[in-house]
Amino acid sequence: MASNVIYHKLDELPAVIPVFPLRAALLLPRGEMPLNIFEPRYLAMIEDAIRGHRLIGLIQPDPEADEDAERPALVQIGCAGRLTAFAETGDGRYLITLTGVARFRVAEELVATTPYRQARPSYDEFALDLAPGEGQDEVDREALLRTLKDYLAANELEADWDGIRRAPNEALVNALAMMSPFGPREKQALLEAPDLKARAEILVAVTEMELARARGDASSSLQ
Repeated sequence: MASNVIYHKLDELPAVIPVFPLRAALLLPRGEMPLNIFEPRYLAMIEDAIRGHRLIGLIQPDPEADEDAERPALVQIGCAGRLTAFAETGDGRYLITLTGVARFRVAEELVATTPYRQARPSYDEFALDLAPGEGQDEVDREALLRTLKDYLAANELEADWDGIRRAPNEALVNALAMMSPFGPREKQALLEAPDLKARAEILVAVTEMELARARGDASSSLQ
């Protein structure tokens, strides 16, 4: 989903952003994430974001943190997304879309008076996130598509191959990473990959491990 605002430099990004902890969620630059917002604190976050800079930091709770904790510890790296779609449902929920802008490292979590959490992000490591298509010529597209075909076949799933073949490498890698069914640690590894080539390699490696594990389980069940 296109954004009306294009960020060209890191200093155009806000110095403080709300953070939305969401386990096993992955937002990447220029990726799109639809979200169903219903908790009062996050409804307030969306309303404040609409009135302000419209950026929200999607970040995972630390995998070791208590899932039931009110304020679980956070991982150090998340992705700031711009609120690019918003709809009211009539029953008190908001349906939104976040479009990824740039990753960030949590420099400091603030003592906030808002019901939602806020942080001071450092974007310095991720300046290239603002450059569309950066590094996509280095991606081993054939390996990625081969692994995708194996995964779909193993799970008896269909795909829009015409759309996949037309997709640029950046859009393909990031969409597959965001849609992948992997757990919090794998999603975090995909987020923290230093470049698009490394992200594609991690995605292929993790998928191949899952396929091998599934084949091993199937063999065991037949014995």
